[in-house]
Formats: sequence, C-alpha cells, structure tokens
Amino acid sequence: MDTDCRISIASREHLSQADSICRQMALSAQSRGTGIAGRSPESIRKKMEEGKAIIATLPNGQWIGFTYLDVWEEGKFVSQSGLIVDPAFRQHGVARRLKYALFTLSRRLFPKAKIFSITTNQAVMSLNTQLGFRPVAFSELPQEARFWGQCASCQNCDILIRTSKKYCLCTGMLFDPAFSASANPAKTYAFVP
Repeated sequence: MDTDCRISIASREHLSQADSICRQMALSAQSRGTGIAGRSPESIRKKMEEGKAIIATLPNGQWIGFTYLDVWEEGKFVSQSGLIVDPAFRQHGVARRLKYALFTLSRRLFPKAKIFSITTNQAVMSLNTQLGFRPVAFSELPQEARFWGQCASCQNCDILIRTSKKYCLCTGMLFDPAFSASANPAKTYAFVP
C-alpha cells in the first residue's frame, strides 16, 4: 500500500529538515549495525539547494523519506546515496518511489553517466536490480580520492583500506546506459516533480 505523500525534487523550502534527516540516517545505521558514511546537515542542505535530492513529504510538509545524487569524474559517474525512510513509513512503497524518482532525475541531468550505488541494504539492492543495475567490482567505480574519502567515517572502512579498495561489506552496483539501454530500451520510469 502506498503512503499518501508527495515525491519532489528537494529545494530551499526543505532546508529546515536537513538536521532531522541526518539524525534518522545515523539512527538507522546504528539500529541495523551496519556501516554508513556520515553525512552532515550542511551537505544535505547543499544537495537540496543544487536540486540533486529527492524528498518525500506528507501533506503537512513533514519529511518521511530522502535520497540524493552526487557527480564524480566530471560527470562520467553519478552516485545515488543516502536513501532513508522514516521507520513509521517503511513497507509502504516510499523507498521505491524515492529510488525511481532519483534514477529518473539522474538520467535527466546526466543522460550519458554511469549511475552507481554502494550499499549493504538488501532492499536497496533489489530496487537497483529492478532499475537495471548490476553488481560490479569496486574497480569499475570512480577512483578519485574524494569519492573514497567519504568512506572514512564508516565503521567498516578498515576492511576497504586493508584490501586496497577491492572489498568491503558493501556491494557496488552499476547502471551503464550504453549497456542497459540496448538490453531493455523500452524500460522507462515516470516521475513528475
């Protein structure tokens, strides 16, 4: 069953919700016992101001879900990160709607970019697979230091360092438009902000 919420591109009107979003991200990672790269309210606000985030809100304006994208290697890659749904609204299709909207926004803004996601969450992996992502070795992801530096705040970063960025508990998944478009050209995902 879908929750009655609005899925939109986050903007300046949502800036006040950044602190709450960050708190929920940290609580979620802690409760699952999994690693997650830390995010600051300032970084979340920046994504909102740049139009690189998707937010789910109730009719009263309260956020119930959020996710964002980042650009790497001068637009060659786009990452999809920070997918979070308030626990009271999980299992109602909010994550799927957010993920599909972010995928559509990513394709609209960067149609030639490879889109990727790194996660330990099985539900996110399932959504990625539905969108045409495939599991890949970390060597197929961006190699710039700024990208890998984000992992420093994750509790599992030592695994990544010990294995010279070859292995971690996370799974890297990649959507390559050159490969995926030819494999399934009819697959589209509607999103109207």
